[in-house]
Amino acid sequence: MKHFKAKDIMTRDVFTVRPETTVKEVAHFFLEKKISGAPVVDAAGKLVGIVTEDDLIFRDANVHLPTVVTIFDSIIYLENPHKYEHELQKVIGGKVEDIMTRALVTISPETDLQEMATLMHEQKRHLLPVLEGGALVGIVGKADLVRAIAQEE
Repeated sequence: MKHFKAKDIMTRDVFTVRPETTVKEVAHFFLEKKISGAPVVDAAGKLVGIVTEDDLIFRDANVHLPTVVTIFDSIIYLENPHKYEHELQKVIGGKVEDIMTRALVTISPETDLQEMATLMHEQKRHLLPVLEGGALVGIVGKADLVRAIAQEE
């Protein structure tokens, strides 16, 4: 039985987008390339985020307004106001940098199948960028995991 690692199943020819790419452009890019997400890299090629179909869909969803209480002309947030600001920015954002996920979950080429599956499930990630020496060398998506699981059994 083969025990797959990220380097065995990752897509090496990774389609990336830039932070300044418009939301409309990235939507067309996803359709053209038949992909559901892409790493976001800056001008130097450094990974700065991930943008997915979920980010595009969230942009057109309703924003949850935070619950507040007014006491003596002061507004007290009963929820984290920073979360609301982030959600609002995603809805009004016109560029990838406005809607992308910045909190990255990355893996190395040596990460095993079980750890990749666990990260995707627990961290609710659809794509795992593969970094080696700080450089983006590949990406593992859910379909890659499913194929590997089918071959491993």
